[in-house]
Amino acid sequence: MIRVLLAALLLAAGLAACDGLDSEPAQIAPGDPAPALWEVTADDGQKAWLFGTIHALPDGARWHSAALDSAFDEADVLVVEIADLGDANAAAEAFARIAYTPGLGPFRARQDRAFNARLDAKIGDNDAILAPDIEDWAAALQIASASAEDMGENGVDRALLAGGKPVVGLESYAAQFGIFDALSAADQQALLRAVIDDDSTEDEAAMRAAWLTGDVEALSQLTVTGMLAEPGLRTALLERRNTAWAEQIAPMILAGREPFVAVGAAHMLGEDGLPALLEARGMRVRRIQ
Repeated sequence: MIRVLLAALLLAAGLAACDGLDSEPAQIAPGDPAPALWEVTADDGQKAWLFGTIHALPDGARWHSAALDSAFDEADVLVVEIADLGDANAAAEAFARIAYTPGLGPFRARQDRAFNARLDAKIGDNDAILAPDIEDWAAALQIASASAEDMGENGVDRALLAGGKPVVGLESYAAQFGIFDALSAADQQALLRAVIDDDSTEDEAAMRAAWLTGDVEALSQLTVTGMLAEPGLRTALLERRNTAWAEQIAPMILAGREPFVAVGAAHMLGEDGLPALLEARGMRVRRIQ
C-alpha cells in the first residue's frame, strides 16, 4: 500500500512510469464506479467540488460517472497537487537539487546488514538508483519507484488534466520534495523502512476497490497504517499540507472561480481532511457521490 500512497509524488516527478487511460475502459470492481465526490457551497452561492483521486490504477480501470462528469463540466478551473505534472525534466531537476548531501557516502554503508538484505529482496542489483550521498527520504522514493515501474498503472490526475480546464497547482515539485527533505532523521528512516517492508498487495487492491466504490470508511482505515501511522510523517505529508491547501482553496471559492479540486483521496478523510477544513470555515459541504 505504501506504493499507492507515494504514487502521487513518484508519478508527478517522473520517477515511475505512467501510461494514458484506455479509450475503452474496463470495470475492475462490481457495480458502477462511484469515487467519493463533495460539493462545497459558500454563503453567496459560490461553488466548488472536492474529488479524492487515486494516483495509480490498473490499465483500463473505469472510474467516470455521470455525477463526476457533470461536476467537472460545471467547474471553471481544475485544482491539482502539481499543475505541470508532465514536466519530468523540471521534476528531475528539483529532485536532484535537494536529494543529495555531499559527504553522506554510500547509501548501503549507512544501513545495517538486515536492512541491506531486505533491500536486496526489494530492488535486486538495481543499486544505480541509490547514488552516493543520497538522503534517506530520496532513497525511499527511488526504491518505491523501482517497485512502481512494473505496476502498469495510471493516474486519475493525468486524465483530468487532459480535460482542457485551466489548471492551478497547489504545490510545486520543489515544494513537494522539500516536505520530505524537511523530515527529521527519524521520520526519514521510518519512511525508508515502510517502503522496504511494504509488500501489501492485498491492501493495495482493497484501497483501489474502496476508492472505486466511494467507501471512505474503508479508505480511512487503510490510510492509518504503514507510513501514515507514524505521527511525524502523517503531520508532514497529510495534515500540514491539508491546512495549507485549504488556505489556498477557500479564497478561490469565495472569488467565484468554481474550482474542481482533485487531490489524493487521503487528503479528503477525517477531521483534518479538506471537506472538514472547508466546513470549519463556514462553507456547506455535502457529499454528492
